[in-house]
Amino acid sequence: MVSAIRTVLGDVRPEDYGVCDAHDHLFLSSPQLPGQELNDASAARAELDAFRAAGGSAVVQWTPYGMGRRAADLPSLSRAAGVHLVCATGLHQAPHYTPELLDEVRGKLADVFVSELTVGIGTSGVRAGIVKVAGGFHALDAHARWTMTAAAEAHHATDAPIAVHLEAGTGALDVLDLLCGELGVPPHRVILGHLNRSPDLVLHREAAASGCWLAFDGPSRAHHATDWRMPDAVLALAEAGFGHRLLLGGDTVVAGARSVDGGPGMPYLLRRVRPRLASALGEELVERVLVDNPGRAFAAEWR
Repeated sequence: MVSAIRTVLGDVRPEDYGVCDAHDHLFLSSPQLPGQELNDASAARAELDAFRAAGGSAVVQWTPYGMGRRAADLPSLSRAAGVHLVCATGLHQAPHYTPELLDEVRGKLADVFVSELTVGIGTSGVRAGIVKVAGGFHALDAHARWTMTAAAEAHHATDAPIAVHLEAGTGALDVLDLLCGELGVPPHRVILGHLNRSPDLVLHREAAASGCWLAFDGPSRAHHATDWRMPDAVLALAEAGFGHRLLLGGDTVVAGARSVDGGPGMPYLLRRVRPRLASALGEELVERVLVDNPGRAFAAEWR
């Protein structure tokens, strides 16, 4: 089979993907973030234009099922901005949903994921390219185990990558034990997000040694304490031989964080993070992390 990245405009060869923001959001809504929704298509277009102007070529949107993905709007945004977009299926932590919505998918979650990966999301015709799920703070509750079990079933049916929100960067090894140990997902199909939020260098190396992908996606929204440690964490992984397992993202979650609304937004990854990392790691490795690694991490042999 030929390996390809499933974008909202169709499958793309990894070598054609370009500079990638490996974790971000164009649209997102949640009861946990009232009044801070990402739901403005014009602002989304402006953000993509700013990212493109900074040298970006591709964005992986981790917004999953039931959180305002607006999948039908993504193809036109991708064409207009000239940026590859990947859409997600999956399910976040329970507090991001109403009980009624969770009841709608109970008993058929894996089927929902597979359908959105292979047939399309609703009537949009847009196929998802990743499954996004989430752990808890230093633990996996029943909801996380349910969603990750469904994600593993969807992976085995389609070969889709599984992207995991780690709460405050914790629980990585528990996630790997479940997904890769109990559920049989190959580690190279798992992407762990938010490692920058918990700069535990020993844990980072242990997770990387499993063969999974480690995403450093910020800056921190709560405080700056972990941001200045991130280059050291990435450098330590590179020096330990894991430069080929690293990804970088922006994770813009609320409207005020967009660059067009005064926040760092998507361009920050290339305007500020990239040169900071280049000074620590060298431009060649940073190019690999932004271009080569995403091309391999998000490609699948789709079934």
